[in-house]
Amino acid sequence: MTARPSLRERRKRRTREALIDSALDLFGRRGFDHVTLDELCEAAEVSKRTFFRTFTSKEHAAMATYQDMWAAALEALEAAPPGRRPLVDLMRDSLLAGLDKMDSDGWAERLRRTVHLSVATPAIEAHCLYFCHRTTEAALSIMRDRHELAAPKDFRVLLAMDIVVAAHQRSIARWAARTGEADRALLAADTLAAFGAIPDSLTVTGGAPAQEH
Repeated sequence: MTARPSLRERRKRRTREALIDSALDLFGRRGFDHVTLDELCEAAEVSKRTFFRTFTSKEHAAMATYQDMWAAALEALEAAPPGRRPLVDLMRDSLLAGLDKMDSDGWAERLRRTVHLSVATPAIEAHCLYFCHRTTEAALSIMRDRHELAAPKDFRVLLAMDIVVAAHQRSIARWAARTGEADRALLAADTLAAFGAIPDSLTVTGGAPAQEH
């Protein structure tokens, strides 16, 4: 049985979520570049000191929901039993395990707003690209140390990781474009669909019938 978080931990979590919600609301309504850190802290009713104990920058606050999912995915990757599984399958299962841990109220809606914001905001998009690079390197390091990946710079390894990133990005873009209530289960389904389409995508030809899921 998982231990109940302490009162201090619950307060920290509420403060963090209030900062994320305020950031997404203000950035969405007024634009990322037109919101100062002072205004963000005022909206969340926290001091700058509290902000910087929680996040490193406005970009970090805006992308925190997305980064939380990937942090959980890397934890799942590190906890996975060592062995010689296909890299793509291992990363797919780790992503789904990380997604399964994102159970806080409102998380899916925060993620959808984050995706929309990143598409519309060059500074956040750049932050996301940098985060993607660092996360990919972290995943390769885990697989080298834990899953017997001996040659992380091998073309096959790098291309496999590129395929993972592409499948993830396509699935999350399709999910974020859906109308109606944001649903974590639908994101899991879109993730499975994207990864499931990988084999056929490598042999698709001109004139092939379109497949919509």
